[in-house]
This record gives sequence, structure tokens and C-alpha cells, in this order.
Amino acid sequence: MTTNRLHPDALTTLPAAVIQPTYDRNAVKAGIVHLGLGAFHRAHQAVYTEQAIAVGGGNWGIVGVSLRSDQVSRQLQPQAGLYSVMSEDARGPQLQVIGAIKEVLVAPKQPEKVIDALASRQTKIVTLTITEKGYCLADDGHSLNCADPVIAADLANPQSPSSAVGLLALGLKRRAELNSGALTIISCDNLVENSRLLHAVLMDYIGRCFGELLDWMASNVSFPCSMVDRIVPAAEPAQRQRQSELLGVEDKAAVATEPFSQ
Repeated sequence: MTTNRLHPDALTTLPAAVIQPTYDRNAVKAGIVHLGLGAFHRAHQAVYTEQAIAVGGGNWGIVGVSLRSDQVSRQLQPQAGLYSVMSEDARGPQLQVIGAIKEVLVAPKQPEKVIDALASRQTKIVTLTITEKGYCLADDGHSLNCADPVIAADLANPQSPSSAVGLLALGLKRRAELNSGALTIISCDNLVENSRLLHAVLMDYIGRCFGELLDWMASNVSFPCSMVDRIVPAAEPAQRQRQSELLGVEDKAAVATEPFSQ
């Protein structure tokens, strides 16, 4: 078992076959805030963002937000946001170190930092992988479930939200107050017309809490839909150990996935 941890200082020790960031990570600023920093995001959207930065540059680093547990933060922070993605086919395992994640926040512990990131002029895109449950949909499948205990608590105290919808709403309110400019919000969850559903529940929530924000929303926030596809199993200890052994350093945030990605 390896003892050294994956970290920028360890990149020069990795096997030559491991794909590494080809750009100056220190020069890339964050332009994306992602809610729901699970394995799927790290094996899908973050990989595409990594490719885009490598090819076209730009300040598209990711501020990842964990909405509940600090587990991912404990995995990534000591590694300066670095982690590996492994896919395997007939040629054997292929490993890539992803450098697109610039910062990891834990919403229950750092709510103000999350709101600041959402409101920052530097942030241009907000993405979400929070599973269907995270949208707090009512039984009709398209409106906000105001009886949901988390939503009910946020509606009662919108300045201290804990749901993704409540955090977005307060972040957008702060963004409008700071005149931080337009924003694109994209759901990457497996829902039909995913961002339209997000738009519907968010506008319902904002109408109840921050009605003065509705006109600003119409002119400054867009909600394009997306369709994403890649099988990403939950990371098991044996898989992480194997990946770490292939890297030659310990990677506590390692994720493995299928070669196919859409």
C-alpha cells in the first residue's frame, strides 16, 4: 500500500501513462459552482471541464459544494482538489488526474462561502447533480413541495437555507444586489427537461421569499436543459486501493467509471 498522498507536489512521481493536467492550475480561476460534489460529477462534468480548459483555456475552474457531508472535502482538500479517474477496457486501465476542482465547500459548515461563490461576478455557470430528491418536487412532478420539511424550514427562514433550491435563491438574491451579472444554471441530473423543472421550483420558491427578484431573474438567468450519461459506481475501498497502487500514491478521492461517456 502506498503512503504518500496525491498532491501537486507528487505529480512528477506518477507513472508516465497517467494523464495529467497540461495547464497551469494556479493561473485558472473558478468560473463554475457545482452543487452536489459526488462521484458522478467528478467522473463526468469535471472531466469534460478539464478537457475544455486544456484545449481552450479560460477561467472555468470549479468550486464544488457538498450539500450534506464533509466526506468529499476530507478526501479532496488535502490533495489540493486533485483526484484520479480510472476507466478500463480491453487495453487495460486508463488513469487521468483531474485538476479542474479549485475549491471544495461544505454547505452546512460554510453557508456564507457558498452564497458568496454563487454571487461572485467571477462565477458564470452553476451546475447541479443533486439527484431527483434534491429538487423537492411535489407529487405532480413539476411543482415545489412546500410540505417537504427542508423546504418548509427554508421558506420560514430564507436567510439560512439548507436545500439546494434555497441556497440558489439566496445566492441569486445576493448576486442581484451586487450587480454581478448574468448566470447560467444547468441541471445535470437524470430528469426529463431537468433545468426546466429546476426553473419551475426555483421561481416558485423565489416568488414566495424574494418576489422582488422575479424581474431580474427573467433578464439575467438562463436554464438550458442537459442530457448526460456515464455509469459511475460508488467508490469501494478495494477499488481506491487498486487505483492508488497504479498511481504510486494514495488517492482517497479516486473514482472509477466506464469508458463510455456522453
